[in-house]
Amino acid sequence: MEHTNYQGALQTPLGSGFHAKSTTGEVIKGIDLAGKIAIVTGGNTGIGLETTKTLAAAGATVIVPARDIDKARKNLQGIANVEVAPMDLINPASVDAFATSFLASGRSLHMLINNAGIMWVPLRRDQRGFESQLVTNYLSLFQLTARLWPALQKANGARVVNLSSGGHQFGAFDFEDPNFLYREYETLLGYGQSKTAVNLFSLEMDNRAKFSKVRVYAVNPGSIGGTELGREAPPELFQKMGFCDAEGNLLPEVAASLKTIPQGAATTVWCATSPLLNNIGGVYCEDGDVAAAAAVKSYSQDETNAKRLWTLSEEMTGITFNIQ
Repeated sequence: MEHTNYQGALQTPLGSGFHAKSTTGEVIKGIDLAGKIAIVTGGNTGIGLETTKTLAAAGATVIVPARDIDKARKNLQGIANVEVAPMDLINPASVDAFATSFLASGRSLHMLINNAGIMWVPLRRDQRGFESQLVTNYLSLFQLTARLWPALQKANGARVVNLSSGGHQFGAFDFEDPNFLYREYETLLGYGQSKTAVNLFSLEMDNRAKFSKVRVYAVNPGSIGGTELGREAPPELFQKMGFCDAEGNLLPEVAASLKTIPQGAATTVWCATSPLLNNIGGVYCEDGDVAAAAAVKSYSQDETNAKRLWTLSEEMTGITFNIQ
């Protein structure tokens, strides 16, 4: 029996019974998370907020690291079992500070939901000169997960859920020029590369971590209405992609295809909690199940690419992520 998902060997739906219209309330039904600890990045807006609400309502204590603490507290007001802490994903020192503070609490970490991300942004770089989508969507995720590894291991059965996207199909990972130093910047190419990296990291980390009872998943939430993901996108970009008419109005057929926020967060919650996944990891999931192989580009499940990215990620972040 195949034990890793390299080359998509395990990329077959499990028959969960869920589908694209399933909601967080449906996938969490009957699951008790009392005594469990979760961290949800981006957990105060959009599908991250829905994920936070759902896990907290099921009994988990949810920590939401946020760049804008006041906004986070306002958005999370009235939700029991939630803590807010400062963290800015574009700043590696801030990521380290958050992880150090959590580890100092001595708590185990049962669920790490790397939900936060950006899209459709102009070319920006962090203090190291790294492209912002690569940093926010992937490198900070690698850094945070590596720093929190002792707490994940301590849980004796943890899950890491990394938000990917069908947009990984926009581009493979460019190992020669990941930061657009020599090639022309194209925002969707940068986004696609960052999400391909998420898939490769999820694949490789699961293979390394499964013997420590930590399983890892990549999630495509689908196209969702009502989130802040497209807040910086110019109307011309949506028109170019066929989403809007000349006046900037969303086309009716596009609007009809969008998931609601509870539907968009459902696969994240399913991956974090479903007993069906107790003995499988490293897979790309969508619509409340493991996705069919055709939904995933082969370059984002390639063993050689996954191992090469792990090494490059350690070099770029200066972190040696040893899993034992």
